[in-house]
Amino acid sequence: MFQSIESHIPLAERVRPETLADVVGHSSIIGKGSVLRNALDTNRTISFILWGPPGVGKTTISRLIAKEISAHFISLSAVTSGVKDLRDAIEKARLARQKLQKTTVLFIDEIHRFNKSQQDALLHAVENGTLMLVGATTENPSFEVNAALLSRMHVYKMGSLGTEDLEHLVQRAISTDNELKKLQISFEDISYLFQLSGGDGRKCLTLLDNALALAVGSSTDVQVLNLHLKQSAESIKSAYDKKADYHYDTISAFIKSIRGSDPDAAVLWLARMLDGGEDPVFIARRLLIAASEDIGNADPTALILATNALTAVKSIGMPEARIILSQVTTYLASTSKSNAAYLAIDAAIFDIKNHPVVSVPLHLRNAPTQLMKNEGYGDGYLYPHNYPHHFTPQNYFPTEIQAKSYYIPTDNGREKSFRDRLKAMWKRLV
Repeated sequence: MFQSIESHIPLAERVRPETLADVVGHSSIIGKGSVLRNALDTNRTISFILWGPPGVGKTTISRLIAKEISAHFISLSAVTSGVKDLRDAIEKARLARQKLQKTTVLFIDEIHRFNKSQQDALLHAVENGTLMLVGATTENPSFEVNAALLSRMHVYKMGSLGTEDLEHLVQRAISTDNELKKLQISFEDISYLFQLSGGDGRKCLTLLDNALALAVGSSTDVQVLNLHLKQSAESIKSAYDKKADYHYDTISAFIKSIRGSDPDAAVLWLARMLDGGEDPVFIARRLLIAASEDIGNADPTALILATNALTAVKSIGMPEARIILSQVTTYLASTSKSNAAYLAIDAAIFDIKNHPVVSVPLHLRNAPTQLMKNEGYGDGYLYPHNYPHHFTPQNYFPTEIQAKSYYIPTDNGREKSFRDRLKAMWKRLV
């Protein structure tokens, strides 16, 4: 195949969207009727954080927003920038606003890596509208971004791209890229490409780019085999990098090993992360989530242990923190498992979203004043401690939602006793 200068530019860069309308997925964030879309359409300046995994379009969306509102675009990385860089950016934004009546979009990648003083330096500029701050983070901003700054910004959670999104991305690249348009491309199994991509659009295009280099011969009819995709995936840099895909793949393997009750595999992935320089606090937070999501009430001690571990790791640091992390990792992997509490809250939230207004039954309402008592607040409430075994049946659900089982304890660990007790009390639990 003819190799032009353009073909040396990565495919993901060559087919980068030119407008917000070209962005694949995330319609709830940038689509018609969304809060952000309405703000842009009415020329309102709002600062926000894009929170999500790599390769889903955080940087691209930020650049396109600046382009759409004809704003200056300043990009900083929290990994390499300091307070001086922030002050310089804020001063440029101030002058652009004062002399040119032009908005500035300040994009900060990995904003969670800024310390408190760096984040505080942004407060005034965000509050008075000197600039439009857009932060990108792969970490939960409620953990890493100061409450004062977070309260002045919207947070949009961006999920991984689905199969339909990835397929749209690939087909658009094939039909619009100047190099790929010269080829007749077919796949042995295109779903394998999506599987290897893991919801990461950039990775998907990079895998395709590499696979085509392996597949292309003298003919313009090119079949991408699964072998090409597999070799492409193996050729991607595998050295541990806290900002690259391998970082996310490794923490995924770590958590899944804990969930699968394999302490040996889990501690091996732990060692890989620590040896690669991973932040031990990041690992401790993931353990805290796993203790609740994957173990829950099957072993309530797990959450206590993980919470204490997070405190201890913050206090002592490395290298001793490795011992604490190993203790908690092996405990979580070895103990009983249940995701019943996790499933319960998601099911309950689903019902609440379908019933946005729910009323509290009168017998469950508080009655601190005589007027409320006269209105019947609290009437008919049965105080459980006045009954045998400190229980008596009564309705605790809002009138709009029929009583049902959200929390269904498993037969594992402590939850078995919970299940037996609740089944004896509530007929709805089967």
